[in-house]
Order: sequence, then structure tokens, then C-alpha cells
Amino acid sequence: MTTKEVTPSDVVPGAPGVPYFTPEQPVAAGTFHSWEDGSDKPPPTIFKPLKVGPLTLQNRIGVSPMCMYSAASDAKATPFHLIHYGALATRGPGITFVESTAVSSDGRLSYNDLGIWNDEQAESLKPIVDYAHTQKQFIGIQLGHGGRKSNGQPIYLHLEQAAENNGKLEDVKAPSAIPFRPYGNLPTPKELTKEEIKKIIEDFGDAAKRAVEISGFDAISIHSAHGYLNNEFLSKISNKRTDEYGGSFENRIRFLSEVIDNVKSKIDTKKVAIFVRISAQENSTDPDSWNIEDSKKLADLFIEKGINAVTTSSGGNDYRQPPRSGIKHTEPIHVPLARELKKHVGDKLLVSCVGGLDENVEQTTEFIQNDTFDLALIGRGFLKNPGLVWSGFADKLGVRLYEALQLGWGYWPNKQQITDLIQRTEKEASKEKA
Repeated sequence: MTTKEVTPSDVVPGAPGVPYFTPEQPVAAGTFHSWEDGSDKPPPTIFKPLKVGPLTLQNRIGVSPMCMYSAASDAKATPFHLIHYGALATRGPGITFVESTAVSSDGRLSYNDLGIWNDEQAESLKPIVDYAHTQKQFIGIQLGHGGRKSNGQPIYLHLEQAAENNGKLEDVKAPSAIPFRPYGNLPTPKELTKEEIKKIIEDFGDAAKRAVEISGFDAISIHSAHGYLNNEFLSKISNKRTDEYGGSFENRIRFLSEVIDNVKSKIDTKKVAIFVRISAQENSTDPDSWNIEDSKKLADLFIEKGINAVTTSSGGNDYRQPPRSGIKHTEPIHVPLARELKKHVGDKLLVSCVGGLDENVEQTTEFIQNDTFDLALIGRGFLKNPGLVWSGFADKLGVRLYEALQLGWGYWPNKQQITDLIQRTEKEASKEKA
């Protein structure tokens, strides 16, 4: 008589869609289970589901896109990205965003940034998406073009330095031929022609299509902040054009408006959520700088266009931005901007916020509870602690979450199983002695 070998899939079914075994998750990690004290009160709002267009996130804490400067020379994803994003997604954020990924070959922020201007690059991202889906987790991608900040050094080498060894500085283009910093380390860009503008607009839409149809992403975030191309068109500081893409507010938002239209025309918005990240104000001393009132008007366009969420950040488009060091804030720097936008848009548009939201968990929980904003997107906190949703928020709030089967075995509820066994053993042993 032979004994059948028992494999993991005989006990727990494997997750579909990948050529390897990983257990199928009965519930997405990061989903509220109960209060540690056994209370039957409702969960804190930050651990209630949030509907973002066609997606329903299990909680309201997400991973903000962060450049990792680890792409291959052909802008493809590497094993680093699978390990990095896989570790984050397994631990239960409501959504994880892959870093800013260039839609055009001349729009990478650095020579080690990801790209998605061809199918092969999109295919290199697919294993990351497939793995996230095996964990029942949502994953999005940020699409961008660096404009006059393209072809720089990775930030771990220099924050603001052109990559002269890349040999593509002549390809750096922007709305107007204005360098980011006079006498600085970035080149003076060439002014984009109308034909080049139309090409980049198509590039955004084509990249979104690849991201959805080839890679399988659940959400697209259009990067329009921090002084990159979309942001450069919005601002009077960087846009001095006299054609239909410059001058008036309506003309300066035209590029982003057409990017949104092109993206929406090439993906199924009934299945894919669309975010737009903006610098809600430029933090500049220039009186012509973009401000929160401009952002409110832009948010009205997002509502009209059917955007699901606007992500609130600030700055990055003007060198006259004062340094943040030494400034004391009673709340994270972007929260006042998010609050203003949320008051303006109400329930017509979701507002997500970034910037230090992991530093005071109770305060961030109150922001979500009080509708200051809808979704907390956190970057550096997740770099330090991939289990931030679990140990950074849930544990501090006294909340129990469902966790991935691979990770939760050493914690509740498995400890309770051991406790039950011990008690049963002691009870039966007492009976035998009697």
C-alpha cells in the first residue's frame, strides 16, 4: 500500500493565475475582523471599505507611488520590483501604486526609472500585478512624463542633476524653454511643438491601455504634480506659450484635459479606477504661482471628466519654494490642502492625501473619520514598515484584521487555537486523574 503524498494544494487551494503555489486567500488581508477588546461597535472609518469607481478597497490606507530607481536599462521591471511590491501588497493596504512609470522614451525621470512605452515593458510588470491579485489585493500604476525634469540622476545620487552620461539631454522638452532653476544643474528644455504635444497625449493613452490590457492593473494614476510635464503645462511659471496650450487657465489645463480624454478612450472605466495627482499649490513666492483656488477649478474639471479621485500634494515646479525644514506643523503639510479640496468637491470626487500620514496614526484616523479626506496614501512609512496597515495602524487602534495565510499563522486567531488545545488537554487530563 502506497501513501499519497499530501501537497499544500490538497489542503488549501492555490491561487489561480500564476504558475506557482501560493495559497488562495479566503479574505483580503487588511480587512477589518473585530476589535481586540471584543466590542461590537463599528470599525473606525479608516478600516471601512471605500468605493473608488469600480473598485471597493477593504480599507482606506494605500501605498503611494515611490520611485525605486531599480529598472533595467530598457526600462523594464526587475525581480526587485516583484519582491518590493509583493511584500507590500501581501500585508493588506487598500491599494498599492507602482512608482511613476514613463509613457514616452524621452520622459523618464532618471535612467533607472520604469517605462511603459512598449509592450515588452508592460509584460515585465505583469508578474507583479498577477502576484498582487493572488493575494486579493488591488494594484495601480502611476503614469507620467518628466518634461523639463526628465533624464536626471537617480535621487540616491543627486536630487537635481542632469544625467549627462545618458546622452539624451537634447531630448528634454517642456511647454516652454524655461529651465527649472536658473544656473542650476538641469538643462534648458526645448519648447514642445504642437505635433510633439499631440504625440505625448497619445503616449499617455497608449500607456494606460498597455497597463490595463497587458499588465492587468486595477487603477491608473495620472501624475500631474511635482513639476513634471502635466504640472508644467498647468502653471504660469513654467508655461509661457501663446497658442491654445498656454495663456488663460482654460488653455493651460487643456493638455491635462486631453490626456484624461485619451486615457479614458483607451481603457474600460467600468473596471479601472482613475486617479490624478496634483500639486494643489506651488508653495512659491511668485504671485503667478498655482494655488489652491486654481486646484478647486481643476477639481471641477475632474468631476466633469469622471475622474474617481484626486491626490493632493504640493510644490516641485518652482525653485523658489522655501525649504520645509525647521517649519513646525500642527498637522501634516498637505492636510489643509486636502481639506479645502474636500470641502469644495463634497461627495462628487474622492480626495486622497499624501505626506507624513503615518507619523500620528490617531490623528490620521480622525481625518478619515471627519471626512477631511477619503484615502491616506503613504510612501516613506511603508518603506520603513511594509506591515504598516497591520502594526502601524490596526495594532495601535486596537483592531484585528484578516491577514494573509502565509503571515498570520503566528498571530491571532491561531494563538487562540493553541490556547483552546491546551485548555482541552488540561481538562481531559484532570478527568483521567479523577
